[in-house]
Amino acid sequence: MSIGFIKQALNTLLPQSRRRTSYRVNQWFKWLSPGLSVKRWLLISISGVVLGVLGLAISIRLTPIFWAIELLRNFLGKITDIVPYYISGPIVLLLGLLLLLWGQTRTVSSITQVLRPGAEEELVDVLLAHRRLYRGPKIVVIGGGTGLSTLLSGLKTYSANITAIVTVGDDGGSSGRLREEFGMLPPGDIRKCLTALADEEKLLTELFEYRFSSGDGLSGHSFGNLFLTALSDITGDLERAVAASSKVLAIRGQVLPATLSDIRLWAELSDGRRIVGESKITDAKGTITDFGCTPIDPKALPAAIKAIKEADYIIIGPGSLYTSVIPNLLVPQIADAIAAADVPRIYVCNIMTQPGETQGYSVSEHIKAIDKACGRPLFNAVLVHQKSPSPRALVRYAQGNSHPVFLDREDVTKLGRRIVLANIMHEDEKGCVRHDSQKLAKVLIKWYSGAKI
Repeated sequence: MSIGFIKQALNTLLPQSRRRTSYRVNQWFKWLSPGLSVKRWLLISISGVVLGVLGLAISIRLTPIFWAIELLRNFLGKITDIVPYYISGPIVLLLGLLLLLWGQTRTVSSITQVLRPGAEEELVDVLLAHRRLYRGPKIVVIGGGTGLSTLLSGLKTYSANITAIVTVGDDGGSSGRLREEFGMLPPGDIRKCLTALADEEKLLTELFEYRFSSGDGLSGHSFGNLFLTALSDITGDLERAVAASSKVLAIRGQVLPATLSDIRLWAELSDGRRIVGESKITDAKGTITDFGCTPIDPKALPAAIKAIKEADYIIIGPGSLYTSVIPNLLVPQIADAIAAADVPRIYVCNIMTQPGETQGYSVSEHIKAIDKACGRPLFNAVLVHQKSPSPRALVRYAQGNSHPVFLDREDVTKLGRRIVLANIMHEDEKGCVRHDSQKLAKVLIKWYSGAKI
């Protein structure tokens, strides 16, 4: 009866024990994964112990060690008389390895508790993820606004080698006020990209997007804009301020303004009006026939050109066509660098048309607008959302004269662009349509993997 009870208890406990043991062994062997640069240092450590013992033996002329070895030899001889060497040897070897792994595990655990208190992830998993991300493709993403930050928050799970080149043509809201009052470049779009690439995205987004609702001179400003303004004053310019912010926020990748020139966007409308100022162009609610900026030849940031030349993959958009995407391409050096890049280049087309900018535009008309602004084709593929929004969303957007961007396949093909169709949309409970960051990033990475073969 007692034997049966013991067997039952063992059968209950052993599966749990096996699960815990297999998990721990799996975690141990992860330290031997390629790319962690751990195996070499472990081997060097063991070699150091062996050489240390050898050096000690030489320095004391082997006398105490000789007697210790003799004692150990006699002891082992007695053991092998009882248990054969082909059994006792592997058991002792296994015991030694287990003690070594246990000691290393406890050492790493102690270090982890200091460096990452309260962290749920194992340190080895963090290191593996870090190695994977920093071996990812060098991706350059060009755009601005909410569309670019949405894409970046998805891409950062695939690579840490991301460079976001961001427009600096904004002159509305908090950015516009800071631009006028302090004479600095607008920080709004850059702020959104920094928070999107930060590891602690949720908390930092809440902090950087926080807007003061009261206070003399503070009302309407976001904390992130004020933070970048202060850093610009301390470091001397926006480029250095962004670099310093990137270190503070520990972002994956880098964010660069397209230019440090104080550019002003202008648009000529079909009714003859000429509108100056990014915020005024959309508010004019007209049809854009020509578009540009002053000065007409802004100088590109050298770091941005370097990133494009070293890129493995270039993504343009998504974002407002005339006020977020095209302004970057009005910097001639940036357009030249993209055109010269022999890497996969794709444009992410918007899901819905935008009143005041692209009302009535099809996919091909988005492409033609970019080609016209740059004077040449800059990308060889276009990503288009496949599935139509819900009827509720269509009604909501139609009330604001916005509709899904129509895919005119034949015209796009005539422009020499490959069409990439995918479901990359997120629709919230209110019927608001946006790109889904994870779906969008997954499709773009998958297309890149196929395009580079």
